[in-house]
Amino acid sequence: MPDYDAIIIGAGMSGLYQLYRLREQGFRVRAFEAATDVGGTWYWNRYPGARFDSESYSYGYSFSKQLLEEWEWSEHFAGQPETLRYLNYVADKFDLHRDIQFRSRVTAAVYDEGSRSWTVTLENGSRFSTRFLITAIGPLSTPTLPRIEGREDFKGASFHTARWPKESVDFTGKRVAVIGTGATGVQTIQTIASQVGHLTVFQRTPNWCAPLHNGKIDAETQAKIKAGYPEMFARCKETFACFLHTPDPRGAFEVSDEEREAFYEKLYGERGFGIWQGNFRDILIDRKANATISDFVARKIRQRVKNSAVAEKLIPKNHGFGTRRLPLETFYYEVYNQDNVELVDIMETPIERITPEGIRTSDKDYEFDIIIYATGFDAITGSFDKIDFRGVGGARLKDKWRQGPETYLGIMVHEFPNMLMLMGPHTALGNIPRSIEYSVDWVTGLIKFAMERKLTRLEATPEGVKSWTDHVKALGEGLLSNEVNSWMTGINSNVEGKQTRIVARYSGSAPAYRARCDEVAAKGYDELRLG
Repeated sequence: MPDYDAIIIGAGMSGLYQLYRLREQGFRVRAFEAATDVGGTWYWNRYPGARFDSESYSYGYSFSKQLLEEWEWSEHFAGQPETLRYLNYVADKFDLHRDIQFRSRVTAAVYDEGSRSWTVTLENGSRFSTRFLITAIGPLSTPTLPRIEGREDFKGASFHTARWPKESVDFTGKRVAVIGTGATGVQTIQTIASQVGHLTVFQRTPNWCAPLHNGKIDAETQAKIKAGYPEMFARCKETFACFLHTPDPRGAFEVSDEEREAFYEKLYGERGFGIWQGNFRDILIDRKANATISDFVARKIRQRVKNSAVAEKLIPKNHGFGTRRLPLETFYYEVYNQDNVELVDIMETPIERITPEGIRTSDKDYEFDIIIYATGFDAITGSFDKIDFRGVGGARLKDKWRQGPETYLGIMVHEFPNMLMLMGPHTALGNIPRSIEYSVDWVTGLIKFAMERKLTRLEATPEGVKSWTDHVKALGEGLLSNEVNSWMTGINSNVEGKQTRIVARYSGSAPAYRARCDEVAAKGYDELRLG
């Protein structure tokens, strides 16, 4: 008999909830976590300014009424320290720590056909066997550093945003470089600009950003939030991507120019993702419609940045508004009005190398005390590539996915029996915790079904994988976002072999995704090979 009924890799939001659900069913379960504590994304990403861009109350778990009544979010969009406290509160409340082994990085997982079980190997060489293997390793958990010569030569301090030190970093009077202007770069830049002596931002590709409009939650609002949880979570189930926002049913040209402008002004002044997720239904599929919102936000950038040359550098020219995941900001653009902040366009003057003193571009040498790499992640498949997954006959998952992921419902892979992925490729992402809870509940239902019937082998069929993968690819056709190089299309110039676009995410609606998965469960999982 295997050591465990289920092993979970990871103790972030999905791993914690999966552990809770399986233990609730009485199964023997163990979670292995590389970090020293729970939290996943919110453990590692402790860089200055890290916070939600989904409303806090829509981001937390919904499974426990008592938890919802007890916990009070202090801000509409909580910062990383508060979120990490929340996840530790959850782990303590449900006594989850006792079934998690920390400082335990999984390096390999091998399926054995004879015993119908997985052997999981940790970095220290210890091994454990399990009937079911559940990956809770996150779509954005493998940071990437730029392929620039000389990184090891720099004599100052350097950090990747996703591997920030636990101790605070003193920026007072320091010469600081930030490489990257994606979501983490934006949050870091706007937070430290007032603390540093001088800040130099190295930008390759500007991103469209919109105001977050964060604020404290007062007692009256707190009471309304708690009273309205059932309706709010019901709404999240109905919306396209599980956010509080859903597309406006009108097209951008079904209203007058004045109405359209007023609508954009309204969205620009409201909290959160409304301007992205609650905009006209056609802005992400029709170029002319997208041009109207792109032009609007470009005008806002020009209004907010005093130097017109700098403003033009901050306006994207190679993709339309919302076709990449939208960073939300708080006075980010105003940072570039400060005398101690400089923007360097590395498309014009590329970085040639990191020097012992700083950074050399084709134009000049810069000296720095601190370099911050806000260079993102090897997204969606990167966390799978870091582990040597081997299925039937020693098949390597990395080889199987070399031309892009192929999955069944984003949860299973042919030739990898009893392996179940939470938030893997081809699943509905959106407001991730809402998707996590559904995915965990579905996986728990499948394992319970198998255990009750003494089934020891669950596998996706090649037909099922092809059908789902083709469906996911078809859903992406016509979306402007799938024509753009970004982590959502699998592009990462810092990772060898990831310079070709793939369809790595499900781009249909979350309700449609759940309906399909519910259909499979209702039919007794007869689309799987069960044994």
